[in-house]
Amino acid sequence: MALLHRATLHPTKLDLLTAWLPSRQWFAGPPGVEVVSRGAYRFDDPAGEVGIETMLVSAADGPVHHVPLTYRAAPLDGADGWLVGTTEHSVLGRRWVYDGCVDPVYAAALAHAILTGSGQAEQYFEVDGRREVREPTMTVVVDGVADAQAPAVGAVRRVVDEDQTLIDTDTVELVVVRRPGAGADGPAGGTLSGRWDGRSTAVPLAYARTR
Repeated sequence: MALLHRATLHPTKLDLLTAWLPSRQWFAGPPGVEVVSRGAYRFDDPAGEVGIETMLVSAADGPVHHVPLTYRAAPLDGADGWLVGTTEHSVLGRRWVYDGCVDPVYAAALAHAILTGSGQAEQYFEVDGRREVREPTMTVVVDGVADAQAPAVGAVRRVVDEDQTLIDTDTVELVVVRRPGAGADGPAGGTLSGRWDGRSTAVPLAYARTR
């Protein structure tokens, strides 16, 4: 389960993405146009240290982009080129926001979600000592595999950041689809698919296969 905080962020996540996305070669949209959220889903970090959220965003009437993000309390070593930006969280303080594709915590969470069939994490707030569930803003489903003994994922060895971004780890190969619904096929293996408001059928978001 993913614990959320009722908090404000400055700048907001959408502000950060509006500034950062035009620097990505897979972004299909004009620079300087504010992006809007089409939906989001989360995974859980078992250690409770890293926030893991994947946002679906678009600029104006352009295509939807699939952007995994991780939120950290300190910089991630060796990941300066993947830093989306920093933000001030009214509860947690300064947070370093990264493109999740380079973050080993995201890679492990994505692999677990697909290979075990667990999908997205349930989201909740703590209110007066009670858990208040937050309804998801999109539907995520897993097809192809359901292995309770899915291998652990260690270091991210290589990231090839294209329209389908490859995340190469020691035990699992992951692919993140940057523009869902564009029509390109992914590798064989398990598939994470999703649909959101305005999308009536699920489309592939990511793939995973063991080595």
